[in-house]
Amino acid sequence: MAASVGRRCLRLLSGVLPWRTSLLHCENTSLSHFLQFFWKVPFRAINTDARKIHTAPARTLFLLRPLPILLATGGGYAGYRQYEKYRERELEKLGLEIPPKLAGHWEVALYKSVPTRLLSRAWGRLNQVELPHWLRRPVYSLYIWTFGVNMKEAAVEDLHHYRNLSEFFRRKLKPQARPVCGLHSVISPSDGKILNFGQVKNCEVEQVKGVTYSLESFLGPRTYTEDLPFPPASSCDFRNQLVTQEGNELYHCVIYLAPGDYHCFHSPTDWTVSHRRHFPGSLMSVNPGMARWIKELFCHNERVVLSGDWKHGFFSLTAVGATNVGSIRIYFDRDLHTNSPRYSKGSYNDFSFVTHANKDGVPMRKGEHLGEFNLGSTIVLIFEAPKDFNFRLKAGQKIRFGEALGSL
Repeated sequence: MAASVGRRCLRLLSGVLPWRTSLLHCENTSLSHFLQFFWKVPFRAINTDARKIHTAPARTLFLLRPLPILLATGGGYAGYRQYEKYRERELEKLGLEIPPKLAGHWEVALYKSVPTRLLSRAWGRLNQVELPHWLRRPVYSLYIWTFGVNMKEAAVEDLHHYRNLSEFFRRKLKPQARPVCGLHSVISPSDGKILNFGQVKNCEVEQVKGVTYSLESFLGPRTYTEDLPFPPASSCDFRNQLVTQEGNELYHCVIYLAPGDYHCFHSPTDWTVSHRRHFPGSLMSVNPGMARWIKELFCHNERVVLSGDWKHGFFSLTAVGATNVGSIRIYFDRDLHTNSPRYSKGSYNDFSFVTHANKDGVPMRKGEHLGEFNLGSTIVLIFEAPKDFNFRLKAGQKIRFGEALGSL
């Protein structure tokens, strides 16, 4: 009996021991792999009064992925900004005036670190790509639906006519679509939205209500030709240098062109263009929300300043670039090249249209084609006029090319 029990125990053990041995072998193998990885981790020793502590770098123990963190941070910040805008809109509906909340220096620097110039050049190249005939209608229809484009005003309504996005953005209008007002001395040079207008009281001009930019930083110093020898201007008398006739005042008007607006701009009055100044710079968005957030936004961005004279004195039109609007074209200025890959910060390039052969400059008639953007952007008018000049506008109103801005 005892012998039988002993044989059963031996058979049981013979079945269990190999399984147990293999299990222990697997555990030892896994443990050895873990220990080999563990000992490869670079440890650092920290000496304390009690004992020496070994720690591993956090980058090894915790594999942090920068892209998800960046997306989460950026998404959270964008969500916060959208909430702030929503709250402002709700308060405005209640009739409460909201003081603008300006961006800090670090926020502006962070925004300017985004390669908007490179992205704008890439967008420009993409716009030149010819679309297949079958793809044109769905692509353009999506854009029309998104931005509310009125194709009934276009000289060519057939979407298949436009070979690429650039041709579609620069489409011409029917002659009767924008009648030019002949009763008023200054008309709107483009379609858009009036951000601000009025008299320039000092050397700080409002881009939107409550947010200003420096007049001298925007236009640059007045000493751009040897024919116009002005003394060095201080910030307080720069405005007075622009006013050439006694009894006149300086006025300004800011027009924002949305992506769905007509992208060409025209001469706002009868005047003579004598000088062009090109400021290379950033290409930040210039929509009304950004204009309320970033002080001197127009001074940061690339812009082309056309200046000259009209019947009442100084007159200037400035085309301000924006994101995806690196290309600013002036029809009579073939030497102008915007959004270059390299430029010196704070620099500008001057060009005079007054020569020995042409001592008057370039004459422009009211309503005449002047230039174009690749996408929506901003036009700023700064001009001299008598004290009885009156704007016929309201801040925030929509306006179309050819409609009256103001008159005497």
